[in-house]
Amino acid sequence: MAMGRALRKHCPRSAHAEWKPSEGREPLEQLRRSDATRLPWLVPVRHERMSQSSFAFLRGTPFVMARDLSRTPVCGLRTQLCGDAHLANFGLFATPERRLIFDLNDFDETLPGPFEWDVKRLAASCVVAARRNGLGRGCGKKAARRAVKAYRRMMRELAPCGLLEVWSRAVDAKQLVRDCQDRAGLAEEAVEKARRHTSAHAVEKLTVERGGRRHLAYQPPLLFPLAAVKMGISVGELRRRMRRLAAGYLSSLDGAMRDLCLRYRQREWGFKVVGVGSVGLQAYVVLCQGNGEDDPLVLQVKEAQPSVLEPYLGPSGVRSPGERVVVGQRRMQAFSDLFLGWTEVEGMGAFYVRQLRDMKGALDVEKMAPDLFLEYAESCGATLARAHARTGDAAAIAGYLGGGTCFDEALADFACAYADQVDEDYARFIDAQDSLVDEALVH
Repeated sequence: MAMGRALRKHCPRSAHAEWKPSEGREPLEQLRRSDATRLPWLVPVRHERMSQSSFAFLRGTPFVMARDLSRTPVCGLRTQLCGDAHLANFGLFATPERRLIFDLNDFDETLPGPFEWDVKRLAASCVVAARRNGLGRGCGKKAARRAVKAYRRMMRELAPCGLLEVWSRAVDAKQLVRDCQDRAGLAEEAVEKARRHTSAHAVEKLTVERGGRRHLAYQPPLLFPLAAVKMGISVGELRRRMRRLAAGYLSSLDGAMRDLCLRYRQREWGFKVVGVGSVGLQAYVVLCQGNGEDDPLVLQVKEAQPSVLEPYLGPSGVRSPGERVVVGQRRMQAFSDLFLGWTEVEGMGAFYVRQLRDMKGALDVEKMAPDLFLEYAESCGATLARAHARTGDAAAIAGYLGGGTCFDEALADFACAYADQVDEDYARFIDAQDSLVDEALVH
């Protein structure tokens, strides 16, 4: 902790309040370059989802904030980063023992880096989401301050703990409901929905029964057969690549999980459009059958690209972006999906694999009343601290943050200033979209 306190001399905590756009900042040009790495026929869907609100725009452009954060002060303490720790990237899911817990749930951008970057993205998302909800600037700043305070206090609590104790810390869903009590019962409702979202539920929602057998129920443009995927290759070649993908995934698992997976039979593959920032990447679902028709399993196979943090922090140091996601998730989550694995296929890309919707759920931050919003921000801040403490030096971070509110206030100020920047970027994005529509109408 003394070492952490000493770091304040070259990076004062008050310095984190600063935000000023750097020279050459062009978020729409960054978006254009990002679009070039996506399936072109899904780029309009991506833009449509991002246009829903400034919060959706923030979610869809982690590469913009990654560049911005790389120009902000850091004290030098590093940990495994989520890389995209906004409010909507926390959620509920089941442990292997079927216990429902609350944790980070998206690791597409994970990479080791300065702990401040995740905390700043979380704080900024509090202000942007609060404005989206009509809760006002004051509520957003208060939520950011409370999220950072919860992060700081949890890190201080974990500083003297044994490494194994920190590694196994988790928030039970019942505790989340107690912490986030609200008259509307949104937290309790989210927990109950998550309990119902089992693999069997996923199968029921995504499949139809024909001739006594389950088949994927295609719902274009969100879920459609491989034959409709525009990859510039034949369906036969795509299916051959899928077989190579499956073989690579199995080789990434340990022997026991590989044996379990081999007992399932692959029945059908489909293409599924998911998320906001992920739209345009390849994402497949695989319907599998275990011990008869009443033992289904649905896996999600999602494309992984280099982290948006890599241009500023260097390469991940692992063999594949898919492996980067899997390793980062296992480092940060208290419990990870049993079926979590990765693979890479030449000519197709890198992927990671996990169960689809198995007791997964989330609280809708865009429907929260002020009291619940503030409590939820606190829960996310404490959860992020637990995730960081698994790979970072909790005592050093706690020493740097200290027992007072200096860091909390600095990041709340940063969050408000950066939310203004997001609103400005979003307005430019909407203007650009409207210009494209007007141009299309003219021609």
